[in-house]
Amino acid sequence: MSDSRRYLVVGPAWVGDMVMAQALFKFLRQREPDAVIDVLAPAWSAPLIARMPEVRRSVTVPLGHGQLGLATRYRIGRELAGEGYDRAIALPRSLKAALIPFFAQIKQRTGYRGEMRYGLLNDIRPLDKQLLKMVVQRYVALGLDADEPLPPKPVPRPSLGIDKQNQQRLLGSLALSLDTPVVGFMPGAEYGPAKQWPIEYYGRLAMQLEQAGYQVWQFGSQKDVSVAEQIDEASGGKTTVLCGKTRLEDAIDLIALTQAVVSNDSGLMHVAAALDVPLVALYGSSTPDYTPPLNDNASVLYLGLACSPCFKRRCPYGHTDCLTGIDVEQVYNALMQITGKNSE
Repeated sequence: MSDSRRYLVVGPAWVGDMVMAQALFKFLRQREPDAVIDVLAPAWSAPLIARMPEVRRSVTVPLGHGQLGLATRYRIGRELAGEGYDRAIALPRSLKAALIPFFAQIKQRTGYRGEMRYGLLNDIRPLDKQLLKMVVQRYVALGLDADEPLPPKPVPRPSLGIDKQNQQRLLGSLALSLDTPVVGFMPGAEYGPAKQWPIEYYGRLAMQLEQAGYQVWQFGSQKDVSVAEQIDEASGGKTTVLCGKTRLEDAIDLIALTQAVVSNDSGLMHVAAALDVPLVALYGSSTPDYTPPLNDNASVLYLGLACSPCFKRRCPYGHTDCLTGIDVEQVYNALMQITGKNSE
């Protein structure tokens, strides 16, 4: 039996948050190179976690978003009791996130004060939102001992692996070509329309990029197909719609082939940042102070209006000025700057 410390991390439920959670996994491995890290997570996240070399395996929780599933959590906890975990770290602040580590009888169970979790967690930390402004800082801070100073420094950056064989397979099966440089669009936002740059703006940007010698690939899930098709129509058919045609791991591999991406504040934006792809990130109802792209070659466009950030799914005022005020030329110029091209 190895003497390596064993961690069970209860992962978050959103793509972007799971990407940012990799900073914690890296931090733990930097401090303890032989640490064993397993991640308790929804089934959709397994291909994403597989691209994180710090993690030994993902443990699937077969429950939908928001489901308590007490009996299921008890069963999983009892199955994990024999794994010999030394410490559990619950990233979500919900009651549900604390159940499986408790049922698994893991000795140290760490998490922030949130829903009533006293007893379920035995290492409860206060969350100082002023000291830990960014989500990624909050995740990494839970890897510290309780008496260590905050904020944690340094905070490692997520970096996802790619599968070159899968890239070649996808280029063939989707009839994609790299003869022309590619700009990726991520026009969806799982959270809601208050995070979505306007369809007609994306369409005009695609036309401008085509004139400048670029092709545009649109990435997203099945839920984003309608928006992507409207963008394609607005562009006069200048884009390739990949939404709904790729699995999450496929999107990772194809995004890695782009010269740059334009994205709303979304999970795939964080994927692109973790692939070190140059990106233009568009923020409306959210703020880059909270979930910035962790990438040196990122241009963040955020107007910071008096009503921003509201963190609402839909604009409370019905105008979404925080996004409509970011014009196409501004985004195009930012793209040219991060790709080293002259925007004139």
